Amino acid sequence: MMRYLISHFIPDYQNIQDSKVRENYGNLTSIVGILCNIFLCAGKFIVAAIVNSVSISADAINNLSDAGSSLISLISFKLSNRPADEEHPFGHARYEYIASMLVAVLILFLGIELVSSSWDKIINPEKITFSIIPVIILTASIIVKFWMFSYNQHYGKQLNSAVMEATAADSISDCMATGAVLASTCISPLIHFNLDGYMGIAVASFIIITGAKIVKETLDALLGSSPNQEDVKNIISLIKGHEGVLGIHDLMIHDYGAQKRFGSVHVEVSGNEDIFVSHDMIDNIEREIQEKLNVQMVIHMDPIDTDDEETNEMRDYVKKMIQTIDSQLSIHDFRMVRGNTHTNLIFDCLVPHKVTLSNNEILEAIKTNIAELEKTYYVVVTFDRAYTSDIKE
Repeated sequence: MMRYLISHFIPDYQNIQDSKVRENYGNLTSIVGILCNIFLCAGKFIVAAIVNSVSISADAINNLSDAGSSLISLISFKLSNRPADEEHPFGHARYEYIASMLVAVLILFLGIELVSSSWDKIINPEKITFSIIPVIILTASIIVKFWMFSYNQHYGKQLNSAVMEATAADSISDCMATGAVLASTCISPLIHFNLDGYMGIAVASFIIITGAKIVKETLDALLGSSPNQEDVKNIISLIKGHEGVLGIHDLMIHDYGAQKRFGSVHVEVSGNEDIFVSHDMIDNIEREIQEKLNVQMVIHMDPIDTDDEETNEMRDYVKKMIQTIDSQLSIHDFRMVRGNTHTNLIFDCLVPHKVTLSNNEILEAIKTNIAELEKTYYVVVTFDRAYTSDIKE
């Protein structure tokens, strides 16, 4: 059904990399969500009035709030697709994260309200009645909500949309909530015991956990979380696939929302190569990353000495030695500056966040190892922290 609507109402619907097409996806799914939730809300309110059911009324209010969530999604797609301007040079795509947070807050609010109303039902159980009309309406509601979950999850992942994935989580929570109401409606008359309150507490717990998970994921995105490891692997693989690249380090990726990713990295090249040749290679890598991975990358070129035998030997020694201090450590930008009385070994040391040693402890260990090798060698170390993941660059 949703695929049919998309193919008929979204021009060039297969070109999901286009920002306008992406906005149209968001608009269509949000409008469908608003209409479905209003229909479900109206149907449940009518049935609740007929059979005098508080639990079905509460479920109707839940659908009404979902219509509000879909409206938030619709607005967020409009706002996030606004072009970059002087005040926001990286665009407005993070509006989706803010909208996702609002949806999560609504989910949490409903979960807490459901706990309160469910507890009240446990303390003051209602008279047990059975009618086929609520069963039909609630079953139809579960089917509609599961369909909404399916298309929001599918297109949320395809479009990398935080707000659509949050809506999917909300929809599956609604399936659980309505399922609990349906189960209690059917089972309670059989056992002569009202299960509404107990079912409500169980479902409310699930809803609150879902909302909290969305809050955490959205906060991570807003605060700046580590990029996806698959993206990091792809970038590293693409860069290292170019002949002339000797090594890479200091990879950073900044996420400003879907299709708004920027990055920087240092690429080591031979200092003996023609600078124009190396620069041309760097330009080609930047262009290729933009075209294949949709990341706007800025690459800093680091020339290294590859012909000096002593420098090469010391670089290899320090690389192996640093691993004996902690296997997660690595070095880059190694060079030797020789003097009359001593020689400086200058390099950067990458320290992943999982390393428990302090910078001073690492430095002292390096100095001890170097002094045992040659007392006229002095070390000048700059410590870096990883900004991507545990993948060694």
